[in-house]
Amino acid sequence: MARIIVAGGFGILGQAVAKRLAASGHAVAVIDMANAPAGYDGIAQSGVDLADEGAVASAYADVVGRLGGLDGVVNVAGGFAWETVADGSLDTWDRMYRINLRTTVTSCRVALAHLGKGGAIVNVGAAAAARADAGMGAYAASKAGVATLTQALAAENADRAIRVNAVLPTTLDTPANRKDMPDADFSTWVSPNAAADAIAFLLSDAARAVTGEGVRLSLGG
Repeated sequence: MARIIVAGGFGILGQAVAKRLAASGHAVAVIDMANAPAGYDGIAQSGVDLADEGAVASAYADVVGRLGGLDGVVNVAGGFAWETVADGSLDTWDRMYRINLRTTVTSCRVALAHLGKGGAIVNVGAAAAARADAGMGAYAASKAGVATLTQALAAENADRAIRVNAVLPTTLDTPANRKDMPDADFSTWVSPNAAADAIAFLLSDAARAVTGEGVRLSLGG
């Protein structure tokens, strides 16, 4: 049994990840700005600004103590905005940086103080980081930062045998995305459960030889 924190775990993907890990027998704690959904009775810290290192450090100290240690971290927090570079706002670039990249950096920095040899971190990036379509500049740039952060952290922590990888999904099949893109072919989108399975694999001992990788997720399921 591993002890795992899911940062940003009360969104659609985060809940799928936490449920998948718990079903495999792992001890799971969730840290998020959002409140826990109705009926949630697991270890959690709500109201945590994941871009604030002090707040994240305090939340980690609490939940790691309740877990009895830490073996893995999944960084799920993030958001999306569509606007062109010319017609958009620089504030959007700052916001995408804060919620997609700074939250991940902050969680990783704090996690490294708790993870021991054999620990694992999985970050959630995006396939758009490799090639952005129109209107996705700010979002894709922030997610590209997640991908390169993952590579740097993997190299920096190889001597500690701490693995750092990322999943890079294409469009996730969520209610919000269906509402925003009602004419899309949903069958080609990545389901949260499929993404959760990939994340669970990267946390597992079966992926012990994998680090510094960005795994593209592009099938439904």
